[in-house]
Amino acid sequence: MSEPLRCREPAIATVQVDDDNVRVTRWDFPPGSETGWHRHGMAYVVVPVSDGKMLLELPGGQTATAEIKEGVAYARAAGMEHNVVNAGDTPFSFVETELKHLIG
Repeated sequence: MSEPLRCREPAIATVQVDDDNVRVTRWDFPPGSETGWHRHGMAYVVVPVSDGKMLLELPGGQTATAEIKEGVAYARAAGMEHNVVNAGDTPFSFVETELKHLIG
């Protein structure tokens, strides 16, 4: 998968743990920033550190929005392709834990 030309500021990814079992990454999103297009190779759990509004860009030009709430976790299976954009006026952050034994 080749990433299209990036026009938005990149979100900041800080890997906190990367061992045989998990990779834990904190993502910090200034307003308007994005992850860039990616596909998750492992199942993962996200725990928001702060509230935020995400724009999810999906394959085929589709989009969705999601509100995240501080401390309210969600999980996803491996294989999802998307770009996450901070669609709000304030920064938000979340911690993503990828489960290396649940490879897609």
